Amino acid sequence: MINFKTVIRIIGILLLLETVMLLLCSGVSFYYQDEALVDFWVSAGITAGAGLLLAAMGKGGDRQLTRRDGYVLVSFAWVAFSLFGMLPFYISGYIPSITNAFFETMSGFSSTGATILDDIEALPHGLLFWRSMTQWIGGLGIIMFTIAILPIFGVSGLQVFAAEASGPTHDKVHPRIGITAKWIWSIYAGITCVLVALLMLGGMDWFDSICHAFATTGTGGFSTKQASVAYYSSPYIEYVISIFMFISGINFTLLLFFVNRKFKKVINDAELKWYFWSVVLFTGVIAVILYYSKPMGIEESFRQSLFQVISLHTSTGFATADYMLWPAVTWGLLTIVMLMGACAGSTTGGLKCIRMVILGKVARNEFKHILHPNAILPVRLNKQVISPSVQSTVLAFCFIYAVIIIISVLIMMGLGIGFVESVGCVVSSIGNMGPGLGETGPAFSWNALPDIAKWLLAFLMLLGRLELFTVLLLFTPEFWKRS
Repeated sequence: MINFKTVIRIIGILLLLETVMLLLCSGVSFYYQDEALVDFWVSAGITAGAGLLLAAMGKGGDRQLTRRDGYVLVSFAWVAFSLFGMLPFYISGYIPSITNAFFETMSGFSSTGATILDDIEALPHGLLFWRSMTQWIGGLGIIMFTIAILPIFGVSGLQVFAAEASGPTHDKVHPRIGITAKWIWSIYAGITCVLVALLMLGGMDWFDSICHAFATTGTGGFSTKQASVAYYSSPYIEYVISIFMFISGINFTLLLFFVNRKFKKVINDAELKWYFWSVVLFTGVIAVILYYSKPMGIEESFRQSLFQVISLHTSTGFATADYMLWPAVTWGLLTIVMLMGACAGSTTGGLKCIRMVILGKVARNEFKHILHPNAILPVRLNKQVISPSVQSTVLAFCFIYAVIIIISVLIMMGLGIGFVESVGCVVSSIGNMGPGLGETGPAFSWNALPDIAKWLLAFLMLLGRLELFTVLLLFTPEFWKRS
């Protein structure tokens, strides 16, 4: 059975951590003397009260988490963070609709970056900072942060990690998962700090630099400007953000190996190779199309193509141009990039490159089997044999991913939304991308969508962020039966 007391207690502790974050944002409001200061205090008070109540209710729970506990905790933690995280937006009146406030917050914590705001600059600094911080906290994972501190409370974080990081493979850097989490969080914070400094050198003020660094390393894409990164009209800023979006799309375990100077393991990684060469290929093809179809020079064509490909490949969602004004063939190419995603173990969404590598190898072996029916052809990844169970899991994941997209698109169209917009919204939400297609593209907000559509898309954001199975398991009767 589920250890509900333990789960409730940890969610209570998480809400207390969220209270600290809200108070930090109130400090930003105090610095700028904006009107959201009291709203943050009220939100922090409500969140702290709920956190203390849940922590008290969960007192005396089991200290050992099971795998089922991990799935429940991860799913409920994301919903709880979004429910209480929406309070500053709702209480302040800047997003007076509960639907819109929850959508915006879930979009942040799931590092999706889709927005319902039509005038972002109208928000006070405190709310803009909170909006950016949700992506940074949600990017690497609320739960990755949790398992770094769980040992303090005498609780094992291994099952939480298994539920949150549900990709095909996990490289163990250290036998203690809590230490691994702390190392990864240190690299994450370090990359963010370096990016802040580089953006300030490019002319951004400290506030915009921090907010855009949060959105870049968290691959969320929320900007402090309605025009996104295009507002700055700076090739330097575009190249810097492009590089750091690419870095944030790499498996953080590989970044840890890089810091530890295990360069050979990084260079020979099959997933990283796929990720790098797919960026090169799509950037090159789209740059050539833009050069011959638009009044652009070689450098501008390359820069716009590079930025948009990496932005969508890493599910960040920043924009320097409205790609809906580009030739239609580029929409298809960018949709493929959106579906593919970057590396597992990063802050990104999508199917993940590692699944593309495994699917490619499985498909290649099928052709060989036709010619040599009796041959034994194992699927290898980084010189390790991928077990048939992992292969079937990858195939099942891709099948369910496609089915969910098809069903969701049909529902969206049933709500009166156009086909192009429906496909764009659904693929963007489940892939945690941000911008969609058509009238939900980078030049538009999603405010005009019906409320039912926003709740569906928010659910898809959660599904995509937790890689389907973690959430969908909770809807199976077997999960709740005594084992």
